Amino acid sequence: MKKTGKTVVWFRRDLRLSDHAPLVAAAQRGQVIPVYILPSEADEESLGAASKWWLHHSLKQLERALEAKGLRLIYRSGPLLQALDEICQETDADGLVWHRLYEKRSVEIEDLILQRFRERLDFVEGFPGSLLVEPWSLMNQSGSPFKVFTPFWKRCIQRLSPARPLPSPRGIESPTNWPRSEGLDDWRLLPSIPWADGLSLEWQPGEQGALAQLDALLGERLLAYYDERNRPDHEGTSRLSPYLHFGELSPRQIWAALDSFAIRNGIGGLTWKGWQFVSELGWREFAAYLLYHFPSTVSEPLRAEFKHYPWDSKKTHLKAWQQGQTGYPMVDAGMRELWHMGWMHNRVRMIVASFLIKHLLVPWQDGAAWFWDTLVDADLASNTLGWQWTAGCGADAAPYFRIFNPITQGEKFDPNGDYVRRWVPELASLPDKYLNRPWEAPVDVLRAGKVTLGLDYPHPVVDHPFARQRALDGYAKMRNA
Repeated sequence: MKKTGKTVVWFRRDLRLSDHAPLVAAAQRGQVIPVYILPSEADEESLGAASKWWLHHSLKQLERALEAKGLRLIYRSGPLLQALDEICQETDADGLVWHRLYEKRSVEIEDLILQRFRERLDFVEGFPGSLLVEPWSLMNQSGSPFKVFTPFWKRCIQRLSPARPLPSPRGIESPTNWPRSEGLDDWRLLPSIPWADGLSLEWQPGEQGALAQLDALLGERLLAYYDERNRPDHEGTSRLSPYLHFGELSPRQIWAALDSFAIRNGIGGLTWKGWQFVSELGWREFAAYLLYHFPSTVSEPLRAEFKHYPWDSKKTHLKAWQQGQTGYPMVDAGMRELWHMGWMHNRVRMIVASFLIKHLLVPWQDGAAWFWDTLVDADLASNTLGWQWTAGCGADAAPYFRIFNPITQGEKFDPNGDYVRRWVPELASLPDKYLNRPWEAPVDVLRAGKVTLGLDYPHPVVDHPFARQRALDGYAKMRNA
């Protein structure tokens, strides 16, 4: 039967051709018109600078992949409804498809799209794609949203049996006439500072980069993941987070790859330590789930009592933290890693977040804003969950009295000092004993290491025992308010 449909495929955070249900559906109908729309601020959260850099390069890769199939990627800028309306009219399209997203604004805009276009087009549909389980499909026994990870993930595991990923469709039919397109370079997504040089050295945005990174995981790194994932001095994590966020790789593809790896290596059951990585996918699912059910948590604590916490938000402290100049080497190493490569090891993320909130008493929202601007994997749900978890004010949060000691955390998880020496090179010649506590080093040791505190490296911005007690006192005042 001849395919006579003409379908707009609205790309969003699904910048890939494999395992792309909307693209497959459009190809089965007939002519395919791929579109990416840069949303207005009213439609979605404004992207941070690092995310804009990634988006630019990811779109370039998607554009090339589509060209290899005889297609173009049409660029438009928002408002989303208006842009989609114009494209459908210009192309005389009778179909519109996309992958669903789950933030509050995205859900609202998708509802409006369904209302408007189902009256005019023959085929209008949003497909699941960025999550393994859609957030409205799971509730606890009382019919309320889960607020604790373990029962949430147990329920997910019971239900999960993801279908095999879809292959990229072949022989896609292009439209007879293409609509006009804006220029990607005209959007000026790339930063104008040398910062981008570090990002380019560390990352390869796009679907091929994502598949290469997944392939690098499927070997010794995965087998050692359980033991190595907390070591920032080792290549022990997957570094898949930015690829997942921009949809250059789907969670279903990762699940299938892990399953195939286990079968090839004769490994069975969820008791295998390598499946610890699957639970990291679970935390990503949980973050999206929470943000869907509790959208105000982007800026407000889930636990209302935390609105009364006695913050001491000195801008000088926030700036020292942002610049990696706190005087605590593990914290400073993490913040400098972030600035150089737009990413930070997960263990170190917890350390630097705890330090900002509990040592410096800077509100968690300020830290979340900095991460949003500087992380290439800045994800609204995961960013919100992580900061609220550290502050103790979110779902399944760390106990309020859990305050990471940046000194002992460095000594435990970077025992040879390789991570700190890489990112804080001014301390590289200090012996291990004093690397995470240079202020305790004798004068002759500092002299031998060519370190003058206050000149080559700052004194600590706050004393750890004092800061810890001050944070605990703040929690006590909050609870009694």
